[in-house]
Order: sequence, then structure tokens, then C-alpha cells
Amino acid sequence: MYRILVADAIKPEGLGPLSEASNIHLIQKTVEEAANELDQIDAILVRSATKVSEDLMNRMPQLKIIARAGVGVDNIDIPAATKRGIVVVNAPDGNTISTAEHTFAMMASLLRHIPQAYASLKNGEWKRSSYTGTELRGKTLGIVGFGRIGGEIAKRAKVFGMDVIVYDPFLTVDRAKKMSVTALPLDELLPKADIITVHTPLTNETRGLINKEKLLTCKKGVYVLNCARGGILDEDDLYEMLVEGHVAGAALDVFVEEPPLGHKLLELDSVIATPHLGASTKEAQLNVAVQVAQEVLTYFEGNPVSSSINLPAISKEVFEKVQPFHQLVQQMGSIASQCMNEGIQEISVTYAGESLDFDTAILTKSLISGFLRSRVDASVNEVNALLIAKERGITIGEKISTDSLGYSNLISLKVKGDNRELTISGTYIENYGSRIVSLNGFKIDFHPESNLLYIQHTDKPGVIGNVGKILGDHGVNIATMQVGRKEAGGEAIMVLSFDLPLEDNMKQFLMETEEITFMARISL
Repeated sequence: MYRILVADAIKPEGLGPLSEASNIHLIQKTVEEAANELDQIDAILVRSATKVSEDLMNRMPQLKIIARAGVGVDNIDIPAATKRGIVVVNAPDGNTISTAEHTFAMMASLLRHIPQAYASLKNGEWKRSSYTGTELRGKTLGIVGFGRIGGEIAKRAKVFGMDVIVYDPFLTVDRAKKMSVTALPLDELLPKADIITVHTPLTNETRGLINKEKLLTCKKGVYVLNCARGGILDEDDLYEMLVEGHVAGAALDVFVEEPPLGHKLLELDSVIATPHLGASTKEAQLNVAVQVAQEVLTYFEGNPVSSSINLPAISKEVFEKVQPFHQLVQQMGSIASQCMNEGIQEISVTYAGESLDFDTAILTKSLISGFLRSRVDASVNEVNALLIAKERGITIGEKISTDSLGYSNLISLKVKGDNRELTISGTYIENYGSRIVSLNGFKIDFHPESNLLYIQHTDKPGVIGNVGKILGDHGVNIATMQVGRKEAGGEAIMVLSFDLPLEDNMKQFLMETEEITFMARISL
């Protein structure tokens, strides 16, 4: 009999798969109420209220699986769970339709002034001419970020007779054709769109993605929506553009700080807003509960789960072998992803070395999840990574080689994009950690750590010194620097690490160096 603690409020119908199972005993109590039973709990189901911390896990020695009835897992200590071999699952697709429908409802309400007209009517006014709206039909909708939610919005927009253009740096040409949308660079999409809606994950690259500079390239009278993540739209810049009348109106479901009490945007009549309701439908709440309940049941039946955030449950012996390489491949995938800002056609990985004497499929899935994590608007993990890659038209290849180039182990990655290719090789050295030993054919040796800058340049005297001077003049301290080249006077690279994240404007300053041909800021 498995004892499962349902720590947050979940309706009985959402727990159906578990309540109907004969080998499951449900305990619907808060963590505090179940304090004397925690050492007997096999699984815990939570929403957002309960924090599943490392300390709580220490009080639950039998805990095998944590289930989050929703998408976000910020309230769960994933590294601590992984270290203990505890599986963490969520419901990544439960709110796709809900968020898409909410976005469309916000769009229609924004263009027809429905909230403002209703408020006026409640105040005893009858001002029909003051709330003349705009039709959706015939308008050009620009979707920034084309994952599952973006795709659902595109389907609905076409039914309304709208033209759909999309920006997603990782969208392949083939997938755009299959979805019957026009893919454009962001700088080309913005001037063409009558309405802009954002649906990207919030990362260092997407934070403030739509700012004053970008908004000024839009049509005067453009409408903007954010039902994704607070911070993708620069709120101060949006306020200024609304006050000046360059942006006609904005619909916001999310804010940088929530609740946004007293926010200046809420003072504008041209803004409509909701309190983060994108996933708040009865259907979505039920869907996510049923999904994770089924996942927990599937796990206890001894079958693979489909929405695991961390490593699937494996034997302690295999786990100890996999763990060092697990972090390495995720870092390699993330580095490659951040250096390939375009649609991806193919990813292939090669394993070599005696220490990789286990089924490497789990590492391939980890690598792909590391590659996709900052590219998609859904949770990516080792279980669903290959499926998401397939949905995006990416071919995945894996092979074993006997040539480890003298290393006890060597993992090599090749990524083929729409316009260029990237290669990266890494190794794990006991008591020394992960090392990247080759990048784009250049021999190099660096530890993949938090804040990196990859620069490709012409090998000429003074380039390295000039880079150091520019960074120093702007108060940026270089922690480490590694360089590589193939031949004197040809192409060369440098990889720099920093104690703090590099500011956005530093890339612009550095790119003024004539010899620099490519640059990518990398955050791990």
C-alpha cells in the first residue's frame, strides 16, 4: 500500500486515478497536519502553496515521487530531489488551451474596449461612440514565440480571418510550412503586425525583449499582449509608449512583480489586465490534477512516467555512473543552443570511452532537454525532450565510437541549423569535473560555468587585449579566459567567464571590434 499525501486543495475528481486504485491510500492534509506521518509518505501531490524543500524531503525518508498539479515547479527543490533519486513530475500541457483561449479573449476585449465599456455602463453612462472598436478580421497578428500555445493561438486567429506572422529563432522552415504561418525575424515582424502577443519562456535573452527601441519600430497604434511571463515586455517602456499614443493599447495577464498593486500601467485607460488567469479554468485545473495523479499511479505500477522534470528512477549503481555525465551533457546542450540562434534541423551525439559503459539513451535525453529548455514555452525534461524535438522537426542521432582521442570518456555533439553548424566535445575528469575540450573544431579547455562569453574572431595581434580593455573600461572583471586557434592568422576563438552576468550592452560594445565575427553570451 502506497501512502500519498495530497498537501494542497485538489478536487476529488482530479484524484480519480488514485482514489480508484486498490494499492493507494490518500491522505488529504497539509504538511503541518501530517507532521507525524511524514516518515511514512511515498508520494506528495502539491499545487503552488506547499514548498517542497530539502528540509521537507529530509523529513520524508520514504518519499519516491513529487507531483506538481500545474506547470511551474519553482516551489520544489529539483536538485535536492534528484540527489535523493526522487522523481518530480508536473503537467506541462494542462494549461495550453486555457492560456490560448485567455489570450484570445484578452485580444478581443482589448480591441473592442469591453472592460472599459462595461465599467462605464455600471457607472450609469451610455457612451456608445466612446467605445467604437476594431475588428480582428483582416488584421496581422504577430506571435513572438511559437511553441504549443503560440500554435493554438495561430489556429484560432486564422478562423477569425487574421493574417499570422511569427517570430521564433528556433522555428525551422519545415515546421513553419506545416503550420501554414509566415516566419520572420523579429525586426521584420514588428513593423508588419497590427497586434503583437508574446509566448516565450522568460530567459536572459527574452527579458525585456519588447522594449522602447522595438516598440518604436512598430506601427503607430499597435496593440500588445503578454499572457506568458512578466518581464518579456519592458513595463516602463510600455507605459511610456502608451502615454505617448504610439501603442494604442495593452492587455496584460502577467507582471514582473505580482500582485502589481499600485502599478502605473493599471492607471491607464488603454490597458486591460487580469490577475494571472491564463491557466485558471475549471478544465485546466482538473486536467493538471488528473494528469499528475495518473503519472503517480503509472510510476507505482512500475512504468515510465511521461512528464518527469528530473532523472527517471534508476538503480543506485547506474545512477552513480550517470550522474557526472548528466550535468556535462546538459551544459553542452545549453551551450550549443545559446550559440545557435536559428532553426535546428539535426542534433547528433557520439559517445566514446570505457567509462561510458551503460545505456547512454538517458544522457542523450538529458542533452536534448538542456538544448531545448530555453527555446520552448513548456517544461522540458529527459522524458519529453525527444517528443518535443520531434514536434519541432529536429532529427536526433546517437552513436558509439571507439575513438576517445586519449580521454577516458568523450562526448561529442554536432548541431546542424538552417544556415550553419556547430560542434562541441566534452569530457568528465574525476576530481576535476566537466571540461569542454573542443568547440567548433577549435581545441580548447574550459570548465562550463555560470556566465560565459564565446567569441569567434580573426587571429590578429591586439584582439584579445582590445576585448580585455573594453571590458575593463566598463568595469567588467574577467574571471577566466581560454583561447584556441587552428592556424596563425586564421580563425580563432576565446571563451571568457565572469563572476556576474554580462550586461546586454556589452555585446554591442565588443562587436565594434572589427576582427570579431561572432559572439554569444552563455548562461548556465
